[in-house]
Amino acid sequence: MSQFSISGQIPMQSRITPTAKLTQAADALKRSAAHGLRQGISPRRLALTLALGFAIGCIPVVGIPTLVCAGLALLLRLNLPAIQAANYIVMPLQLLLIVPFMRLGGWLTASSANNQPARSVPLLLHASPLALMTQMSSLAGQALLAWVVIAVPAVLVLTFTLPVLLRRIPAVAAAEAGN
Repeated sequence: MSQFSISGQIPMQSRITPTAKLTQAADALKRSAAHGLRQGISPRRLALTLALGFAIGCIPVVGIPTLVCAGLALLLRLNLPAIQAANYIVMPLQLLLIVPFMRLGGWLTASSANNQPARSVPLLLHASPLALMTQMSSLAGQALLAWVVIAVPAVLVLTFTLPVLLRRIPAVAAAEAGN
């Protein structure tokens, strides 16, 4: 039987509000985390997974973090859903940090032309495609340098602080007590 009425609309009792969808997603994430923890994921391993997911999710090149997280999870045998969840959680932060990373990278490399990337964009639009690609590659490289400078200490701090916080979650504490 179809869920649509004769008028073609979904009946009122079948509609799910955005808040209900968010609650369902959070419950599913909790169940998934609890299931993974019951399978032997230690709080330290989960902390490393989340720390890497958070840091990689902030890479200032759109589209790259998902692939890097998947590859790293497979290479290091980390929890793939957990690292991707952390990656997706910080995705808005990734977009907010692109310009600050470009500026920090320009400062780290002492590149005066790239300290004001917004001012050089109109000039780049009138340049040749090769000049545009060269300049954009340079800006991306500087942003990646700044990301590395920030991400390495952030991963270390998160890896050592997250286990303390994770142990406060009942599912994690129960899984750790069961090991």
